[in-house]
Amino acid sequence: MSTVGGHRSLPTIPDIDRPLRLLVLCTGNICRSPMAEGLLRAKLRARGVPAVVVSAGLSFDDRPATDDAVDAAAAFGVDITAHRSQIVSPGLLQGADLVIAMERLHAREAFVLERACIERCFTLKELVRRGEAAGARRPDEPLERWLQRAGGGRRPMELIGSSDDDDIADPYRRGRAVYDETIAQIDALLDRLVDLAFPAASGREGVAS
Repeated sequence: MSTVGGHRSLPTIPDIDRPLRLLVLCTGNICRSPMAEGLLRAKLRARGVPAVVVSAGLSFDDRPATDDAVDAAAAFGVDITAHRSQIVSPGLLQGADLVIAMERLHAREAFVLERACIERCFTLKELVRRGEAAGARRPDEPLERWLQRAGGGRRPMELIGSSDDDDIADPYRRGRAVYDETIAQIDALLDRLVDLAFPAASGREGVAS
């Protein structure tokens, strides 16, 4: 993975036979997004989906995940001890096939940095809700086209403010029990997302050509 301007960038890979590139966002990149990154990477690997999964945040650079995040992830069989935070950049957003935000705030900040990411940036809760309404990704349907179908009729104004319908609460400094609740919520949502977006994954998972 290359580093640009002090930030880890998603690798530049030719579109032919390249893995999907997924970016997870939260505020500090030390709690929710590293837990989600580790869980999603493990779920896609188990399903045989070639993917590069990274995470970023709005606030901190080069910090480890919190101890509670590390312990909560370990309880789910995911090791995030090597994680170091990074601040989201236009380059990260431009290189991602899908951007998954933990809150509306994170999606809005992504839009500000890179307007073109609007069709592939959703909160996790929003994408699961919209994906279930639109129906699972069809065989041979590129991820990009499924995201367009799931986001049909979507307006950026819908992400103004905060909402329990779209936001996963930040467990930072709230104790291990809250982290456990948070990672359980993220894990369940990611299971639903993987079933929707990669229902019969085998071999190469492409983007639209």
